[in-house]
Amino acid sequence: MNHDETTPLSAAPAALPATSGPLKTVAVGDTNYTLLGTAHVSAQSADDVRSLADSGQFDAIAIELCDARHHSMNNPDAMGEQDLFQVFKQGKAGMVAASLALGAFQQRIAEQSGIEPGAEMRAALEECRSRNLPLLLVDRDVGVTLKRIYRNVPWWQRFSLFSGLIGSVLSRQDVSKEEIEKLKEGDMLEATFSEFAAESEALYTPLIRERDRYMALRLAEQAPPGRFKNVLVVLGAGHLKGTVEHLEAPLPGNPTVEREALEATPPPSKLWKALPWLITILVITGFAIGFSRNTDLGWQLVLEWFLINGILSGGATIIALAHPVTVIATFFAAPLTSLNPTIGAGFVAAGVELYMRKPKVRDFSSLRKDVTHLKGWWKNRVSRTLLVFILATLGSAIGTWVAGFRIAGALFGGDAA
Repeated sequence: MNHDETTPLSAAPAALPATSGPLKTVAVGDTNYTLLGTAHVSAQSADDVRSLADSGQFDAIAIELCDARHHSMNNPDAMGEQDLFQVFKQGKAGMVAASLALGAFQQRIAEQSGIEPGAEMRAALEECRSRNLPLLLVDRDVGVTLKRIYRNVPWWQRFSLFSGLIGSVLSRQDVSKEEIEKLKEGDMLEATFSEFAAESEALYTPLIRERDRYMALRLAEQAPPGRFKNVLVVLGAGHLKGTVEHLEAPLPGNPTVEREALEATPPPSKLWKALPWLITILVITGFAIGFSRNTDLGWQLVLEWFLINGILSGGATIIALAHPVTVIATFFAAPLTSLNPTIGAGFVAAGVELYMRKPKVRDFSSLRKDVTHLKGWWKNRVSRTLLVFILATLGSAIGTWVAGFRIAGALFGGDAA
């Protein structure tokens, strides 16, 4: 294998073997950090990792993985072993669904290209085990990155991002050569969001720039100058330049403080948190005004609120092929949960669905395979329950706004009594 034209040959120690990907060594004090830029869909990158480890010059290996992805790589069925009720209770259903969708995209890449994405990371794990070398996980948790993306982009862009993510990973079409090439420069998240990242600073910052800084800080924490002599750092080629720049610049004396700041999820605005309560107050006030004007008008407003919320939320669960009892329960629950911000229609719907159709062992064992195909999301009881939760929540939210405008129109529009 040979260096490509962009590889800084002068930076790599002469004793190291040639690699197919870019290689850069940064000396900080008594420690040399040798950063290997890899392609996440490439057998050559895995060979590069093995070749460098075979040189015997490294006493530690750092890789672009977080604890969650490392655990998932060692235990592919970990996603299906989660307590679904706790997932819904803790508000993690959307995150789990996104993770499953990304995993489905990854599996499709593997089936089409014949190469399992992340082969170079697996090679690094194997080398650490066989040579008894310390393993350093330096990337930020994927859930934190997704949350910071969500909080960082304007609210009107969030739906397009979510629909783009789901659409790209659930498409029945083959993954294009262009998409595979993007994976060779970045990672699964970057490939999925690349259409938006290039044009959105709000998206580019948490997705790429922050992670470059984060990985440099983690290296400063786990492999500070003097702890190891030579550290091999395996990361996507798209992160090489930025991470090198951070390592070459003076890092803070206490990197933990800044690293923890990059892990924090920005809280929602006070207005956004107060909005559900404000809607509840406005709706109840609308009922009161309606009854004060005319009893029939008051009951008309209550009935419309009940029917619009119930039909839209319950109807959404039908799309997810929910159990009939789930549909009925959601129909009656949605109008009430819409007036109680502490509990959502999706939580009720998912709870009833779990009770009526408790996932079986085979659902968990086949989950990763089933979600690679669109029909599999409805076939598997685990993924279908996630769909029930998401669609019931979406239906209830739409119903709340539609019914709210209906009430306003009846009270202050031409239909006012």
